[in-house]
Amino acid sequence: MRATPPSAFPGPASPASAPHGRPWSPSLCDRAPSAPCPSELHVDSLWPRIGFRRHLTTAVVPGEATYLVSEQGVTAIEGEAVAVLAPLLDGSRDLSALVRDTQGLLSPTELGSLLGKLTQANLVTGCAAPPQADFTDKDAAAFWEAAGLEAASAGEALTRGRVRLLDLASLGGTATRGAFLNVGVALSGPGGCALTVVLCDDYLLPQLKEIDKEQRRSGRPWMLAKPHGVEPWIGPVFQPGEGACWNCMAYRLNHHRQPEQHVGQALGLSSAAAPPRATIAASRSLALQAIALEAAKWIAGYRDSSQMAIRVLDNLSLSVRSHPVGQRPQCPECGDPRLVGERVQQPVAITSRPKKTLTGGHRALTSEQVLERYEHLVGRVTGVVSMLQRAPGGPDFLNSYHSGPNPALTHRSLTAFRSSLRSQSGGKGTTSLDAKVGALCEAVERYSATLHGDEPRIRASFAELAGDAIRPNQCQLYDERQYTNRLQWNAVQPPFQYICDPFDEKTPIDWTPIWSLTHGRHRMLPTQMLYYSAPPAQGPCFALADSNGNAAGSSIEDAILQGFFELVERDAVALWWYNRTRQPGVDLNSFPDPWIDEMHAQYAQLKREFWVLDLTSDLGIPAMAAVSRRIDKPEEDIMFGFGCHFDPGIALRRALTELNQLLPAVLGPPCADDPQLIDWCTRRTLANQPYLGPDRSVPAKCRGDYGYTLRPDLLDDIKAAEQLVREHGMELLVLDQTRPDLGLPTVKVMVPGLRHFWARFGSGRLYDVPVRLGRRNTPIPYEQLNPIPLFV
Repeated sequence: MRATPPSAFPGPASPASAPHGRPWSPSLCDRAPSAPCPSELHVDSLWPRIGFRRHLTTAVVPGEATYLVSEQGVTAIEGEAVAVLAPLLDGSRDLSALVRDTQGLLSPTELGSLLGKLTQANLVTGCAAPPQADFTDKDAAAFWEAAGLEAASAGEALTRGRVRLLDLASLGGTATRGAFLNVGVALSGPGGCALTVVLCDDYLLPQLKEIDKEQRRSGRPWMLAKPHGVEPWIGPVFQPGEGACWNCMAYRLNHHRQPEQHVGQALGLSSAAAPPRATIAASRSLALQAIALEAAKWIAGYRDSSQMAIRVLDNLSLSVRSHPVGQRPQCPECGDPRLVGERVQQPVAITSRPKKTLTGGHRALTSEQVLERYEHLVGRVTGVVSMLQRAPGGPDFLNSYHSGPNPALTHRSLTAFRSSLRSQSGGKGTTSLDAKVGALCEAVERYSATLHGDEPRIRASFAELAGDAIRPNQCQLYDERQYTNRLQWNAVQPPFQYICDPFDEKTPIDWTPIWSLTHGRHRMLPTQMLYYSAPPAQGPCFALADSNGNAAGSSIEDAILQGFFELVERDAVALWWYNRTRQPGVDLNSFPDPWIDEMHAQYAQLKREFWVLDLTSDLGIPAMAAVSRRIDKPEEDIMFGFGCHFDPGIALRRALTELNQLLPAVLGPPCADDPQLIDWCTRRTLANQPYLGPDRSVPAKCRGDYGYTLRPDLLDDIKAAEQLVREHGMELLVLDQTRPDLGLPTVKVMVPGLRHFWARFGSGRLYDVPVRLGRRNTPIPYEQLNPIPLFV
């Protein structure tokens, strides 16, 4: 038995005193708890009879407490006053009778105060006279009062209410009508109905759009339900002018239907591939009864946030999961479709943002705060993040989480390159919480960076945009020889190594504005470079979006910095990887950290060792590569991870946590559909790839060598980043990709000229910077670049 501690006053949090749904507001509590003496209230026969709610059993244990027992638990109330009053609250007395029957035991003031407190706690109710108007079914009365309603009002609403039933699921009439009659709800036509209930086999049926439009035009609520299947769906109730419309819900559902839609398109079907009906009479009857019950609760006046959700009934486990349906402020039917465009066309405004220094970086909010604020975005039905679960394939110490497929990769089929190291969105960290939050943010970041159709686009040629446009290859940095051989390359390489077509300045394409923090004005880049989308079915593909520089954060400043650090990190990795230069090691002992000590112990159990290389480039921002190999067999299964940050300690942790995140890919046999990974694991070792090891001819880098000074504000870091980019003759660009319905700040950061770590071999920093840094005497010839494209 669950019981609340005895108290003089039952607070709203006690199980029996806080029924779900909308609390009843009786007239008695209008002047409670500081109610005056009842003799001052001019009591007459119109005052209601007062009693405990009928879902409560009252038990007075002398000398102990008064107990109120309900299905939700037991509430214990101490005090002689309530022990005196409780037997009288049986619903047979009005206020004047209670004053009379407590004379000499409770003063009128004590009575009024106690009744006020019990009313505030939703434990007592008033039954309007005459008695024959009260609810005659005691069990039903207890049910409605457990829902926080007045039984008589609920009964009257059910008697008057009507449901309009639209059966798009072809169920037939008898069983369906019977389910509604069982809960006391009458069916009618559209005129005068309190609620329209629509039964269907698929929540994305095209005719539902017209039904939603009709209901919004009439201003009447409607409820959607799917009675068939192993998992029937119930709800939500759509209320015109309040909350989401069907289009808001359908947009989210479509997000999760991509595999079915792909199968349908591949088979030449006009719609997504659909599963068969999986139902038996009992499961169908259970679903219909539940649907009718939900309609009855709505008509009776019960209101709860769960009614604005899709509730999925699992007929196998008999569990129910609730999937919230939120309004999309940018919805073209019930919102303002201009919101995204207006945001993008405004200057990116940054402001002072004091730092919270955490293990994974400098943020505006803690990981706990981010998870609490945005975890509602996770859900396999209506969430934008399909899952949030620990990644398989390694010990829990690795702290790696998955959050669904990565839309940044373009697939020719659902199975193509499914085992790619970046096929899943994910997160990493020194703690499970940090990894979970990272996975959540990365999934939202990539969803937000997907082309949704409401982004601002200008159709024009490069020449027509004058000086505002930036040529795609200033960012992509392909070499002309790569363009020449692109067809052969694209036929054998994974999608993320795709080489686009040579740019034609005269061909009209879609352009989107991106804000220059360096020059304080908008520039223009191809839309397909800024948002994930498939190449056009016909015609050339001049640009293709990737995730480099995309970031989500607890503030816009936080996100900008994370995107910028990723650009600097990958630039530094490209300079090292393709030039195959020997880099100094990093002295881990100069970074005292118990977590690193534990990592050494964990890797030893896996028969592995790891070390860290300093990759810091001419930009001076600490960048590192953590590398690990097997030490118990000829195949070394080498894996690596990268990190970058102003704070060298955070850069180190990021490299090590990314190593942990990617390590499971080589802990077991590599998947047969990832030939690059198979080749790497079986053929590449430290002996034949010596650039993966530290350069022993120079001293290892210590923490003090980086000369780091903490800045207290994220805005200061952004200003330092912009100044650094400007000094190197480049430009810092930011596109705000935050979606109004999600709220998590998300950006795309670009610095034309910085290298991607994928195979992009155009002229510039890849050849020049290693010479300036003294890593090479002369620029590396194109033919001598590392023939192994970086594959993570």
